[in-house]
Amino acid sequence: MSTIGGGVATGRATRILVVDDEEYQRAGLASMVSAWGFAVETAADGQEALDKLAGGQIDVIVTDLMMPRMDGFELLKRLGAAGSMPPAIVLTAFGNIETAVQIMHDLDAYWFLEKPIQPSALRLLLERAAQQSRLAEEAERLQRQLSYQGILVDMVGTSTPMQQVFSLIRQVAPSRAAVLISGESGTGKELVARAIHQLSPRRGGPFVAINCAALPETLMESELFGHEKGAFTGAVERRAGCFELAQQGTLLLDELGEMPVTTQAKLLRVLEDSRVRRLGGRNEIAVDVRIIASTNRNLDEILQKGELREDLYYRLNVFRIDLPPLRDREGDIPPLVESLIGVLNKKHGCKVTEAQPDVIETLRRRPWPGNVRELRNVLERAVIIAGEGPIAMAHLPRDFGAAPVRGLSHANDSDKLRLAVGATVSEAEKQLILLTLRHTKNNKTRAAEILGISLKTLFNKLKEYGAAANDQTAES
Repeated sequence: MSTIGGGVATGRATRILVVDDEEYQRAGLASMVSAWGFAVETAADGQEALDKLAGGQIDVIVTDLMMPRMDGFELLKRLGAAGSMPPAIVLTAFGNIETAVQIMHDLDAYWFLEKPIQPSALRLLLERAAQQSRLAEEAERLQRQLSYQGILVDMVGTSTPMQQVFSLIRQVAPSRAAVLISGESGTGKELVARAIHQLSPRRGGPFVAINCAALPETLMESELFGHEKGAFTGAVERRAGCFELAQQGTLLLDELGEMPVTTQAKLLRVLEDSRVRRLGGRNEIAVDVRIIASTNRNLDEILQKGELREDLYYRLNVFRIDLPPLRDREGDIPPLVESLIGVLNKKHGCKVTEAQPDVIETLRRRPWPGNVRELRNVLERAVIIAGEGPIAMAHLPRDFGAAPVRGLSHANDSDKLRLAVGATVSEAEKQLILLTLRHTKNNKTRAAEILGISLKTLFNKLKEYGAAANDQTAES
C-alpha cells in the first residue's frame, strides 16, 4: 500500500510545507515534491512557516537551517514548545551537520539532508515521514473515539465526571504545560499522569514517578536531583536523579503536599531554570522534563498551613484536573469491573468471565472510601477465589454488603455510627475511620483491612484529620 500523496488513513493528500529563504531553491523543491503527488505549501522563513502552520493541517515540514528573521532551529524549537510539531526534515549545507544533529536530538526532527539534495533520498524520507504523520493522526483519532466510549489509555469511565476528565486530558496532553492533579487516594491520579504522557509528543520518552510521601527528607533531594560520589555518607557512587532519568519525558511528583518546604524551594528553582545540580556537584545539567504533580490533600488547607509554597503552587497549577471519587460516579462500576476482571485474569492466570448482577448491584451500593484501588483489591480477591466463570456473592468478603463497618459482628452502642442529617460524606468517612480505629484499639493494619483501604490511605486520612498517630503499638 503506497504512502504517497493520497493519504490512505485520512482520504486527503499529504501536505508538505517547504521552508527556504532562497526563492529559486524553494520553488524548485516545491515543484519536485508536488510532482511526487504531495500537496505543497511554501514559506520564506520560520515566521511565515508558523503563520502557515496556524492556518491549517501540515503533515511534514521540510526546512532550511539558516534563514533570516527566524531560522530553522528557532522554528522547530517553537513548534516543539507548543507540542504541535509534525515530522520535520532539516536541510543543511556542508559544515552545519553538527548543528543539524543537535536539532534532531534536542527537537526531535525526523531527519536531515545535506545540500545539494539527492531527490531519491528526499523522496524516501518524505514517504516515511508522511507515514509517521498519518499513523499518529490515526492513533489520535482512534484514541479519541475510544475515550468517547469510556476508555482513555488505561482509564475507564462513561460517567459525565469522567468524560469531563478525559476531555481535559485530551486538551492538555499535546502541550508542555505543567499539570496539577488532585483527588482522594485511590482515584487514579497516576493513571491520569500516564495518560497525559502517552497522548503527548513525549510518549517516546521516559515516564518517571516519585512518591514524595514515601521518602524521608534526607533522601528526597538525592532522589530528585541526584548526587556525586562522596556527597554524603553512603554515597559510594554517582547517581542520576529523577530529573535526569526523565530527560525528554515526564516526571510525576506524587503526593506533592508531603514534600519538605526546603526541598520545594530548590524544586522551584529547577522548574524556573530547567537546570539541576547533583548534590556535591559543581556543574549544572540542562533538563527537558514535563512536570505533573498530584496530591490527595486539600490544596487550600495545605497552602494556609504553609506546607506548600504559594510560588511553587502557582508554578505547577498551570492546568488543574480534579478527579471525582468513585462514590460520585457509581455508573462507572460496571465498566470498571469488566476492565479489572480482564486485567486480573492476565495477572493470576484465571478465566473469570463476569460479575453476576447481584454482585454488581452490591458493588454499586458501596461508599468506596478507598476508591478504585479498593474496588480492585476486592475484585482481585474475588477473581482468585472464583478462578473461572462468573464472580458470585460467595466470592466477596464475608458480610461485604451487610454492614457499614465490615468486621464488627457484635457492635455495641459505642460501636455504632451516628450521623446528623446534613452531615457531609467527608464527615461520615472521618467518623467511620475513627470509630473503626477505636474498635481495633488503634491497630491501624486491622482497621485498614476492615475498611477495605490500604494502610497508606489510612495514614493519609489521619493526617488530614490532624490525628496522625505516633503510637505504633498493637500493629500486626
